[in-house]
Amino acid sequence: MKGFTGFARIPKWTVVLLSSAVLIGIWWIASFFVSDIILPPPGRVLSDFTQFLAQRSFWLSLQATFFRGIESFLISLIIGTAVGIASGSIAAVEALFRPLLSVIKATPVLAVILLAFIWFQTGTVPIFAAVLMAFPVVTQNVMIGVKEIPKELVEMGKVYRFSPKQQFFHITLPSITPFLISGGRSALGLTWKVVVAAEVLTVPRHGIGSGLQFAQINLETSRVLAWTLTAILLSALSELLFDLLSRLIQPYKRKRGAHGS
Repeated sequence: MKGFTGFARIPKWTVVLLSSAVLIGIWWIASFFVSDIILPPPGRVLSDFTQFLAQRSFWLSLQATFFRGIESFLISLIIGTAVGIASGSIAAVEALFRPLLSVIKATPVLAVILLAFIWFQTGTVPIFAAVLMAFPVVTQNVMIGVKEIPKELVEMGKVYRFSPKQQFFHITLPSITPFLISGGRSALGLTWKVVVAAEVLTVPRHGIGSGLQFAQINLETSRVLAWTLTAILLSALSELLFDLLSRLIQPYKRKRGAHGS
């Protein structure tokens, strides 16, 4: 038990660095036994990535994917929050959207992308597909949050004769904030995956997915991995910023909720 206790005291960042080093080491050793087309060494992938940084086309692709992802995320967050609040508050609305949410969750991402490719222009496909796949995640989290609002708070609002606006900002919003943040974090991670996958299939002029597709066609595995690293870093950075924003919002929500009570 003392050994486990000592392990638990190791800083989290130290464990992350050690595990990353082990994985990279395994990758580096494995690359000696296969061709570069199958598995290039980490150094070559890092070299390709640094070369990307000096290319204008790389930054245009990164920018295009970034804006597609952010636009998709914001749309799914807004629509999902509205539908989630309505579904959690009114049983008929929940019943109305339940079949749609079930169908979306059961539909393969690839099928959504291919259908959207038929319906829309190339640049619109990643946005539509990402919104459609992330929307149910936000909706269900918010809906659960609304249902979890303590009845005592609702009754308090009625006693003090809160207007619908006061009810929303002083009771509903502070109560669902943790659920909204959880759903938003999950939706954000899903959004980047869907956007890049859609770019791979539709190959817009600029995009991380387009870079992946071109590198794969030319059997440039190190560049495929370099583009993959770009997508991972973009996703990690956006989630880090989302977490920081969430921490800034939480005290404000608690303060506002306490003021309302």
